[in-house]
Amino acid sequence: MKLFYIFTTLLGYLLSSTLTFADTKITYKSAKSTSSYYQMGVQIAEAMKKNSNGSIIVTVEESQGSVQNVKEVKARKGNYVFTTPPVLIKLAIAEKAMFKGKGDPRYSDIRALFPIPSLTMHFVMSKKSGVTKFSEMSGKSILIGKGSFGAREGAKYLKMFGLEGKINLANVELSNAVPALKNGQIDGFVTAGSYPAPNVIEVASSLGVNVISLSDDQIKKTKRTKLIIPSGTYKGQSSDIQTTSLPVVTYTTTDMSSDVAYNLTKTFWESKNSLGQAAKWWNGVEFNMINNISTKIHPGALKYYKEKGVKISSHHN
Repeated sequence: MKLFYIFTTLLGYLLSSTLTFADTKITYKSAKSTSSYYQMGVQIAEAMKKNSNGSIIVTVEESQGSVQNVKEVKARKGNYVFTTPPVLIKLAIAEKAMFKGKGDPRYSDIRALFPIPSLTMHFVMSKKSGVTKFSEMSGKSILIGKGSFGAREGAKYLKMFGLEGKINLANVELSNAVPALKNGQIDGFVTAGSYPAPNVIEVASSLGVNVISLSDDQIKKTKRTKLIIPSGTYKGQSSDIQTTSLPVVTYTTTDMSSDVAYNLTKTFWESKNSLGQAAKWWNGVEFNMINNISTKIHPGALKYYKEKGVKISSHHN
């Protein structure tokens, strides 16, 4: 009877542990439902369910932006996962910029998990325009959009590189960039998103475009992260494109257990090849992008990276 009691107790514990792991539920706060980053969240959720045999269930929530994702850390508990550029985490912890006077101890509990595709700047010019470098955009009609990161960044670069007031800014929504370029309303447009960007793929295939490279000096002045779009990414692209990017990383908090963080991180990286077959933007995500993480990495994720021999900086611990 004693052995039977021990056996049934142990069996009950194991079943309970299995059910607890099988019931691991994660809330993934992404972006607007119309964005590529929301689509990435859905792809991650599907990959997690499939490659963890249903033991990790991810629910994707729409968001109004990266700042909101960070601010929700104050009220969220448990397995809250969100995406944001690393710079916003540093600003939140230091109570600077949009977090000035709005600090919270919870921000110090934020921990990184893994990188996702970066916001990549694209300066797209029609072949017909003849523009192959930044300075040649002078006198052309350019669409940069309004309110987005790409619009703000595009306007900053035009001013920084001496083109402010020298180009015609088209009063057209960025969502209409492709038809506007095709019908000759504009000579080019500026967009920021993961590469390969769907709108750039479309015009490169149907019209022919030049995606403008920035020089090393120009990239240094922007104070953004350098990124190379490999040759052949877009139709007619015979050489690498050198541009800037804003890294984006998936984060959680110390509320998440090390086991869950480990399995989440491990499943992501082991799913990356299949993710890349479904959507090419995942092919640009590599282990070296962990260097873009400027704050601490979750201990569970660290365990996985150390197993894989990934180089980790002292500030990640």
